[in-house]
Amino acid sequence: MRSSNQIRREFLDFFKSQGHAIVPSDSVVPADDPTLLFTNAGMNQFKKIFLGLETRAYTRAADSQKVLRVSGKHNDLEEVGRDHTHHTFFEMLGNWSFGDYYKKEAISWAWQLLTGVWQLPKDKLYATVFETDDESLGFWKTLTDIDHSHISRHGARDNFWEMGETGPCGPCSEIHMDMGPGACPHQGQAGHACGVNAAGCGRFVEIWNLVFIQYNREKDAILKELPSKHVDTGMGFERLVRVLQGAGSNYDTDLFRPLIERTEQLSGGKYTPGPEGTSFRVVADHVRALAFTIGDGVVPSNEGRGYVIRRILRRAARHGRLLGLKQPFLHELAGRVVGLMGEAYPDLTARREHIASIIRGEEERFGETLDQGLTLFEEILAKLRRSQGTAIAGSEAFRLYDTYGFPLDLTQVMAQENGFTVDLEGFNAAMQEQRERARAARGEVCFQACRDVDYPACVFVGYQALSQQTTITGIYRKQLELSEAAQGERVDVTLKDTPFYGESGGQAGDVGTIQSQRATLKVLGTVRAFNQSTVHGCEVITGTITVGDEVTAQVDQHARTATARHHTATHLLQAAMRQVVGRHVQQQGSMVDPSRLRFDFTHGQALDPMQLDQIEELVNVKVMEDLPVGTEHKSQAEARAEGAMALFGEKYGDQVRVVSCGDFSKELCGGTHVHRSGEIGLFKILKEEAIASGVRRIEAVAGLPAYRQARASELLIAEVRDRLKVGREEIVARTNALVEQVRQLEKQQHQDKLGRLDATMAELAAQAADRGGAKYAATVLPGLAPDDLREAGEKLRARLKDGIGILATASEGKSTIVICVGDELVAAKKYSAGDIAKKIAAATNGRGGGRPQLAQVGGKDDGRLAETVKALESVIFG
Repeated sequence: MRSSNQIRREFLDFFKSQGHAIVPSDSVVPADDPTLLFTNAGMNQFKKIFLGLETRAYTRAADSQKVLRVSGKHNDLEEVGRDHTHHTFFEMLGNWSFGDYYKKEAISWAWQLLTGVWQLPKDKLYATVFETDDESLGFWKTLTDIDHSHISRHGARDNFWEMGETGPCGPCSEIHMDMGPGACPHQGQAGHACGVNAAGCGRFVEIWNLVFIQYNREKDAILKELPSKHVDTGMGFERLVRVLQGAGSNYDTDLFRPLIERTEQLSGGKYTPGPEGTSFRVVADHVRALAFTIGDGVVPSNEGRGYVIRRILRRAARHGRLLGLKQPFLHELAGRVVGLMGEAYPDLTARREHIASIIRGEEERFGETLDQGLTLFEEILAKLRRSQGTAIAGSEAFRLYDTYGFPLDLTQVMAQENGFTVDLEGFNAAMQEQRERARAARGEVCFQACRDVDYPACVFVGYQALSQQTTITGIYRKQLELSEAAQGERVDVTLKDTPFYGESGGQAGDVGTIQSQRATLKVLGTVRAFNQSTVHGCEVITGTITVGDEVTAQVDQHARTATARHHTATHLLQAAMRQVVGRHVQQQGSMVDPSRLRFDFTHGQALDPMQLDQIEELVNVKVMEDLPVGTEHKSQAEARAEGAMALFGEKYGDQVRVVSCGDFSKELCGGTHVHRSGEIGLFKILKEEAIASGVRRIEAVAGLPAYRQARASELLIAEVRDRLKVGREEIVARTNALVEQVRQLEKQQHQDKLGRLDATMAELAAQAADRGGAKYAATVLPGLAPDDLREAGEKLRARLKDGIGILATASEGKSTIVICVGDELVAAKKYSAGDIAKKIAAATNGRGGGRPQLAQVGGKDDGRLAETVKALESVIFG
């Protein structure tokens, strides 16, 4: 039986023998396409070629592309695991022609590979063509020996591929495999007839799609012939491996079985292909997605790509719990993924420890969050039972989802187990509200998102000049193309050429002005659009602008220079860190603007003060050496051979721009920089912190912001010295002495407070009343902190061995009630503080719980705490 690695190699070797360049997989994180969260098709890295925006050194290519489909119209996350066909991560095999060969070769080679190299049974293969594509139909009949009755025509829904509402498109020819009658779940059902492209049919499985791009769909929906015709094919690797290995499903192949088998060993469970095997399939699928996305630089977070990955990880961890796996385990399975896939994707092997570290840290944090979420879920159910409700409110389900990581399907299953439903409409409404808040919070300086708009081409001249005479080529507002804009309006503007650097590569976009004879525009920010056009987010300060106006585009020189200082300082910082901390340090991302720089990097622990001091000093030494900062353009292979650093996960073309700071630093970079390192002036680290497991961040300043920071520190030291009335060198000793003095005073104060509490509790215990075999005492202790209230509860409990005590306090709009139960009552199982806390929480609309001996309830302070405490006696004793 062929292994999956062998199948992948055979595909690439076949097309290499046909003159194709074997292209590495692009990252699952698109580097310069803001329309996508993740790479979701093999054609993504060639999109600009199809749009005529880019050319390559080759006209034929083949690859195996890493793909993630968990957002937008391809979001099947909640379906993964329920069946045997949906996946989050998968590979897409493809071969490509950019104006070279066309239908004849594509069809012929596909048939050769399937039936010659892989020897699939010809009588089981079926081909489809677009209903008017006589050319493809003819090639299938004359170039292959497929059974002619196995060729069929279909309409646009099945056999016409389009990139979007506009853009390159064309007919396609699909190849299907007959998996046998038993493969269809609807076999024999009334109204269902198995067939190619039959709705819901599992017998005839598409294994390869050959797309012939020959048209451009224009805005009026008219199809226009392209000057060059292209081939874009896609073959789902997991499905192909299933076919070639004769497996019952994708999950029965060597891509998934080792992961399922290890999960069986860890959990002690046994996998079966039915519904009871759902959790095994979820874990196996999701851990592959986690390994590849984290390997490509994504870190779990609360926004964007990181939020999607956090959801996937939490869903996998929750299904692990359903299998009995309460301790972190996904990080170990991720190591198995690296072992299985490292041959095809060497970067995965290089990042093995980083991947495991990120996943383990996230698993541990989620374990704590999940327990909190389960407590909230129980409280939600308790309220429903009291109110005799039937459905969990959408807002509550969304809170579980958003705050505690509960997938919606988990909440639905748990609700159903308890006889309730979930308000899906309310959940969706809450989800939409969050999206709107996130959209507003992003606050894009350009008022478009630079998506789905075909902006005019723009030449960037900002490396050479900060001012440029140019022409307005476009004005936009809310995806509408305008002819003019007047004073007070905010619009996006494009220019024929521009000195403004558009935000990209972690560097903030330039600001400045655009001025004509009759108008002045303030440029608030600049971004790079997908087609490499630069889009200027502007406010019209005076006058009116019109498309075609001649203008002067002027970059704010002070802001550009300050940004350049920070950008060059970032390069020096990375080189210094690799020298001081270790060569394992890799950049995970950066941000530079006029005010500061931010540098994210891989490292497993906090840098100690000595390391930070060494790094800061080394950068400043290189600044004082006044190193020349130069740029060169060369091939990517040549640059990497010379040791040029690259941002992990960033996509670079065949020709790259290399920025060098003497012999100390060399990086691939498209940003703006100073001419000599001495122009940076001064470099100062502000802080170093963790932002995710295995990923840390340094924030620093350079130039004037660094001087201001140093000056502020000097002023602070001077003020401290004056207050302490000591010399500079005596500040530390004097401060230590004062701190110790304060510590001793606080210790004595605390002892005094405990003494007073002890006396108060003794008095309260002596006044306890008998309530049916249990003594009972309750009081409000104003101004007591919750920790001290619990301490008082322990003291009262020690004196009321056969009693129940209630202590309460309130501050800052919140109330705290502590319940204590004596050991004799607990031992006799007459009363439990935890159970009493639940009753009180229900009666006061609070939240609480705890041990049988001591528990706590928190809630809002309504100003009537004394009355509430008085009423609790009837709540406890009925």
